[in-house]
Amino acid sequence: MKILICFGTRPEAIKMAPVVKACLSHQTIKTSVCVTAQHREMLDQVLDFFQITPDFDLDLMQTNQSLNQLSARIIEKMDAVLVKEQPDWVLVHGDTTTSSMVALAAFHRGIKVGHVEAGLRTYNKYSPFPEEINRQLTGRIANAHFAPTQKAYNCLMNEGVKKEEVLITGNTVVDALQVGLKLAKDRGSQNLKKILDQLDSQKKLILVTGHRRENFGDGFIQLCKALAQLAKRSDVEIVYPVHLNPNVKEVVHKELEQLDNIHLVPPVEYPVMLGLLEACDLIISDSGGIQEEAPSLGKMVLVTRATSERMEGIEEGFAELIGTSADKIIERASFYLKYPKVLNKQDNPYGQGDASEKIINYILSR
Repeated sequence: MKILICFGTRPEAIKMAPVVKACLSHQTIKTSVCVTAQHREMLDQVLDFFQITPDFDLDLMQTNQSLNQLSARIIEKMDAVLVKEQPDWVLVHGDTTTSSMVALAAFHRGIKVGHVEAGLRTYNKYSPFPEEINRQLTGRIANAHFAPTQKAYNCLMNEGVKKEEVLITGNTVVDALQVGLKLAKDRGSQNLKKILDQLDSQKKLILVTGHRRENFGDGFIQLCKALAQLAKRSDVEIVYPVHLNPNVKEVVHKELEQLDNIHLVPPVEYPVMLGLLEACDLIISDSGGIQEEAPSLGKMVLVTRATSERMEGIEEGFAELIGTSADKIIERASFYLKYPKVLNKQDNPYGQGDASEKIINYILSR
């Protein structure tokens, strides 16, 4: 069986790395990896960490390219890869432009598509944008849907997907985290040490991330206002790995770089992020992946979004959906700094780390 695994962004690479490793462990599978490099530097860090060498690197990243430009280039470049490889299955992940356009290109060539992390929904096509439509489009194309949770499975059933085409697997991010924590401890990280050495260990650490397109503009200005206010506390340190997109980077540095106890750092490697997640007391983020990683580490996440397709973590008390109002961010962050929430890692709604093997066994059975 020939399986082509495609991804383009850092979060996809993290979540697909254990799927690649699971494929490679089966001698009956010929595995190929294609990256679009929708993200470049951040993607390469993950590939290096998990020691994955792509068979095809489309290198499509361009500064400030539009979604339409990126989509057209993915379809054009992927077509040549599909013609050359003639895979039995193409595996894509989640909700990126890479996922939906690769799935469409495979459909045009009559190649079966497996959708990892299928069934997540907000049913608001503008939130998150463009991810909600990306994953719905991929879901219409896919021949196999690997739902991370019962809620995702239910969404697919309600949309009329055939029961035999859906498998509840857990989320591969848990597989990646378990492997990543071990690798990070074995190898150590000077970059993590450099960040932690700047911090006062007696103070509470807030970890911040943000990259969502729907938060560009006022959303990030509101976030920065909240962080500037929280930074006035004498008992707090804030670490913020700033996304490279100019719509994020320029606003954040303009508003926050002069504040002593806010540490703005470039995007960090995956093992460094794992170390920061372990070390922090509270997380403020619009990241989907962090909402899934944090429960495995018993960390609370304040989700700076209007909607979330990952309601399991919110319903189980691992996260709280708070939007981007500065006042709301300040209020909820202050609350959890004063009353830290004790979370049980065993209640993680996103699985126990065996999703990748379930996915491969399903495909081998088809």
